[in-house]
Amino acid sequence: MKIRFAYVLLMLVGTAESAVGQSAPDRYLFVWAGSPASDFLAVIDTEPTSPDYARVITTLPVGQGGTRPHHTDHQLAPDRQLWANGFAAGRTFRFDLSKPRTPRLLGHFDMAGEYMHPHSFAAIPGGNRLATYQMRGHGNARPGALAELHSDGTVVQTGNSESGSAFIRPYSLAVVSYAGRVVTTSADMHGKEPSNFVQIWRKRDLKLLQTVSLPQGPRGKEGTDPAEPRLLSDGATVMVNSFNCGLFLLSDLRKTSVKARLVHDFGGGSQNCALPVVAGRYWVQTNANLPGLIALDVSDPERPREVSRLTLAPDMLVHWIALAPDGRRIVLSGGGGAMKQKVLMARIDPATGTLSLDRDFRAKGATSEGVSFSGSDWPHGATGPAVPHGAVFSR
Repeated sequence: MKIRFAYVLLMLVGTAESAVGQSAPDRYLFVWAGSPASDFLAVIDTEPTSPDYARVITTLPVGQGGTRPHHTDHQLAPDRQLWANGFAAGRTFRFDLSKPRTPRLLGHFDMAGEYMHPHSFAAIPGGNRLATYQMRGHGNARPGALAELHSDGTVVQTGNSESGSAFIRPYSLAVVSYAGRVVTTSADMHGKEPSNFVQIWRKRDLKLLQTVSLPQGPRGKEGTDPAEPRLLSDGATVMVNSFNCGLFLLSDLRKTSVKARLVHDFGGGSQNCALPVVAGRYWVQTNANLPGLIALDVSDPERPREVSRLTLAPDMLVHWIALAPDGRRIVLSGGGGAMKQKVLMARIDPATGTLSLDRDFRAKGATSEGVSFSGSDWPHGATGPAVPHGAVFSR
């Protein structure tokens, strides 16, 4: 009887431990932050029952300051590596996050042959990544490339983005596996010229198949500076937003001639719309004109329908957002005004698309929601305030 009781108790404990492990795969938030002393990766605990809730529990400096921490992976890759871009330095740092509380710096990479300034990344099956490079050579005189890289950042192959006289500076990307295609956008981080092009590539050999011009709408600038392409939850449909707040639907990517159609205008002025996330049937878009987030029901992508808005204080200008694996939480960071040194958490109802600010996401004793990066002391030392940008959940 004692043996049986012990066996049952062991099974219950094991089941409980398993449930805990399965219920919190996205417990940690990794934030890429800039600091004059050294840019660093910060780890924040997002488990509400933890004594460390909404606190920076670990930091890992990279030994270089002022690289201008910018984009990271939008979701943590299956290999638990995070690629974090220091855009001004043209350098990307690689972190091993397989043990979230003790991240490791694996190294960094810079150019892909003659292509410079990597910007955005997407993991592909087999462990490699695709990356956009903004320019070819120094001086921002020529278009960049789409590159395939090994997990250590070394180059597998590159595809030149040059397309006649079109002004192209590859910005972000989406991988469309069913069609064997990759979609990239074009927006110049250095602001040399505006662009209104997206490009379609063959995934297996990075052959450029088509350069598609985004049409303008009634405001005359909806298609200017395409920002982020996203694959919808059906695994086939791609939509693209522009920094000037247009939302475009691409036709079937298997066709030899892909077309783009304006299906929604978020309104607002230049550079008001930055990153989106796709949460189930909802497209959630940052909009500095509110400022805040707008959720559209895109279950019929030909006719997006607004279902919710999250309006923040007037000076909370959000740039970066990323969706948690649970599909219910969205991290907000990387903006201007009062958001320059702040990380917030929003929630989305997966049934209705309703957005709300998580006002409980704050450290014990804090007088306002979110995690502030305006302090001086960090786990790695008193190196002064920092500016967070890319942020992604553990998985």
